[in-house]
Amino acid sequence: MKIRLWQIITASLLCLALVGVIACPAPGGEGAAGAELVEVVRGDLAVIISGSGNITVSRDASLAFGTGGKVEAVYVEAGDEVSQGDVLAKLDTGVLELALAQAELALSSAEYNLDKTQQVYAQPDLSTARAAVSSARSYLQYTKMMLDEANSVEQVEFWENEVYQAEVNLAAAEQRRDEMLAGGDSAEVTLRRLEVAAARKALEQSQKEFDEATITAPFDGIVGAVYVDEGDIIPPPTMAPTVAIYFITPTSLELKAEVDEIDIPDVEVGQGAVIEVDAIAYDLFEGTVNSISPVPVIQAGLVLYEVTISLVIPADAGVMVGMSATADIMIDKSEDTLLVPERAVGRDDQGNAVVWVSVDGQLEQRTVVVGISDGLKTEILEGLSEGDMVAVEKRGTTELGSFF
Repeated sequence: MKIRLWQIITASLLCLALVGVIACPAPGGEGAAGAELVEVVRGDLAVIISGSGNITVSRDASLAFGTGGKVEAVYVEAGDEVSQGDVLAKLDTGVLELALAQAELALSSAEYNLDKTQQVYAQPDLSTARAAVSSARSYLQYTKMMLDEANSVEQVEFWENEVYQAEVNLAAAEQRRDEMLAGGDSAEVTLRRLEVAAARKALEQSQKEFDEATITAPFDGIVGAVYVDEGDIIPPPTMAPTVAIYFITPTSLELKAEVDEIDIPDVEVGQGAVIEVDAIAYDLFEGTVNSISPVPVIQAGLVLYEVTISLVIPADAGVMVGMSATADIMIDKSEDTLLVPERAVGRDDQGNAVVWVSVDGQLEQRTVVVGISDGLKTEILEGLSEGDMVAVEKRGTTELGSFF
């Protein structure tokens, strides 16, 4: 509904009081006996859409251990206020500490081996490597010359083998020289570096498991619930994730309000709202439409859409998660505008908005331009002036309807 019951009652009483002061029988004109005159006044008008629901938290966290083990200590209880970084619970970390120490040792060993290997390959200078290439090339030339001079089968076989070996040695010497020229690493250095990378990754994993054996507060807030006790065995999260602590920020709340399908097209993100919590009398809270669910909720044949309204409520306001509340969402408003009762506005044969105005004791039809309406009052943009008297059909009669 666009207007709540208490607003209808209040507005109706005000209108009745106004009519009681200034209404009089409409003189002359068809249907005059069924009309009352009401003055055109200036005022503020707001169009609202109402929805109801329950208070929830906009910022919460379900905290779990990142590894398995035995719960060593739980430092908080439900309702405790904590600050970001405070330790809430921890597992027995004896085994994890040992694994962490072993991973640190493995990394140190891998880094030492890499350093020693790099030193071995860094010791020969470039001139030595070039001399080794020159010597290997000279010996290859010598073996080829001796092969050419061989005059027996035995000598040919011997020098062919020497030529092959000399070629292998020359290729190795050239590779070593080229690696030094390019700043490259040998296969052994590459292997040692891979070992270091693997050891470092293993250490990071051990450190992660050690850190995740302790639950800390991710932000300032309140412990909503504690689901574990000291001595409980927590399975690894890959087997069965176990929520240990539910954590909330009580001053950052939301209202999940359900709005009727007829009204939802007028609701937009960013619109303001006034929130009334059923359990807290007289206090109203401001909010802003944060999101609109595209998926409906069907209840008893009614099609409703969930509208999330963000709230910032003082900690001492007494508002608690789960409380029922109603939101009046501001759809449109006008300030210091001309207003008439909605029942004063009709339509002519062409569909134009018209009202009946008292002029010199007679009623005459006048075309008007209307603005917004809250269901009780209608805004007049053009066609009337403040103080004009317009005819309004008396409740329970149909005679004024003949004017329209």
